[in-house]
Amino acid sequence: MKRIVTFGEIMLRLSPPGYKRFSQTYSFDAVYGGGESNVAVSLANYGMDAAFVSRIPSSDIGECAVMELRKRGVDTRHILREGERLGIYFLETGAVSRGSKVVYDRAHSGMSTIGAGMIDWEKVLKGADWFHWTGITPALSQGAADACLEAIQMANKLGVTVSTDLNYRKKLWKYGKQPGEVMPDLVAGCDIILGNEEDAEKHFGLHPDGVDVTHGGSVDADSYLSVLQQLMKMFPRAKKVITTLRGSISASHNSWSGVLWDGKKLFKAPTYQITDIVDRVGGGDSFMAGLIYGLLTYDNDQDALNYAVAASCLKHTIKGDANLVTVDEVEKLMQGDASGRVSR
Repeated sequence: MKRIVTFGEIMLRLSPPGYKRFSQTYSFDAVYGGGESNVAVSLANYGMDAAFVSRIPSSDIGECAVMELRKRGVDTRHILREGERLGIYFLETGAVSRGSKVVYDRAHSGMSTIGAGMIDWEKVLKGADWFHWTGITPALSQGAADACLEAIQMANKLGVTVSTDLNYRKKLWKYGKQPGEVMPDLVAGCDIILGNEEDAEKHFGLHPDGVDVTHGGSVDADSYLSVLQQLMKMFPRAKKVITTLRGSISASHNSWSGVLWDGKKLFKAPTYQITDIVDRVGGGDSFMAGLIYGLLTYDNDQDALNYAVAASCLKHTIKGDANLVTVDEVEKLMQGDASGRVSR
């Protein structure tokens, strides 16, 4: 069984029921989630040996977050039970022409106050096949960026495959550093890079070569090739560079696909029309988890990419941050069965 280690922050998510606005609600639905923890949950659900590493306070609320991970089969042994508080984010779910809205309340969280030397990465990564992080972690604080760099360097030393989802978050880069000052050293140690054109621009100043990659609700897959090529040129260690292709017709209707560049060939996945989105938060995380599973399971990049896109398509039907679908359900969609019929 392949072992995957992810590193980042899990938070308490509070959302008004249904499609209510913050100003309308008198109660919140509570779930737990975060970029890297969502990946770990998906992989554990696919039968992989998935571990999540973080710094979570030893409190009742912190324990609830850890229990949620354990319930899903994630290895939590290496989580540091330290810090003042668990981060929170508030989500107002949009519909039709009104987009969703996120408000963060994560300052001084256990993960944002982590620092270099707190985690024994050699012990954590011993026997691992894969290490995954996202651009959210180094955006939290200099200490989180330093701890992430330690992990990447140890993974490189031990021969562990390293992946990243660039995940640019404008609201998080508040501690005095710009992404371009921090991210290049981290991404330089990665074998697999996932990111869209905004990530490439905001983190590294890269732009598509003279083309507009989006045209209303449609997405031109070929237009992304120059971005993927530029990323691979900037980070020559990378063996594969991938992007998701989301066409936003409305908050309730997106088209969804992805492309993968291996340095020689551009692989394109089928495009799905997601016409009644239940919850799009965690869509990119579900794609990343599907990609990791696919690359570790299938013998070709096309099937791995197709699995990632199908898995993420299904995530849009799941309430909450994490993707709770099975391998059988994903492969059924990959094979063309999108009927949604009752399974009896």
